[in-house]
Amino acid sequence: TSMSVIEIKDLSFAYEKELILDNINLSVEEKDFLAIIGPNGGGKSTLLKLILGINTLDKGKITVLGKKPKQSLTQIGYVPQNTNVNTDFPIKVIEIVMMGHVEGKRPLFGYGKHEVLCAMGVLEQVGMAEFAQTKIGSLSGGQRQRVMIARALCAHPKILILDEPTSSIDITGQRSIYELLRVLNKSITVIVVSHDISVILEYA
Repeated sequence: TSMSVIEIKDLSFAYEKELILDNINLSVEEKDFLAIIGPNGGGKSTLLKLILGINTLDKGKITVLGKKPKQSLTQIGYVPQNTNVNTDFPIKVIEIVMMGHVEGKRPLFGYGKHEVLCAMGVLEQVGMAEFAQTKIGSLSGGQRQRVMIARALCAHPKILILDEPTSSIDITGQRSIYELLRVLNKSITVIVVSHDISVILEYA
């Protein structure tokens, strides 16, 4: 039987008295592929921030993997909307991925063998291993997004959450990102926030 990984009960949330989310109930099962679709300003990102424990609940209850959102953060891989890394910054793909290690503390003397192997493993998973030593600035939008997904996977999460993962990518690039998510979805739960209904319906 599948286990519920996220439970949301009677959730309401307001910014400055303006009600953004009203009485939301949602259950996400293990290995679901959930798409949260709606117009900009519809409250999608707000819901994500509540699941990630960034915003504090007004009313209702959220449990992530049976715990409070903040306690489950290490189990969630998050790819935020604006992953515009400063593309002039001379940082290599593998370095960006290694920053995704949960500890987040960059060791003084570079990364250990274990981190490098792990980073190569996730780059392999997203089809970007051959670009490990490439500077991030010379990649296409779609390739860059794969690197961001690899970075989120570095912590071996049980849930992968992506906010508008294909907003600045052409249609071919979008499909290849969703195909990648389809493969990843065999082993982890995937939640995608999007205002673009056309492509995502085939996958969710």
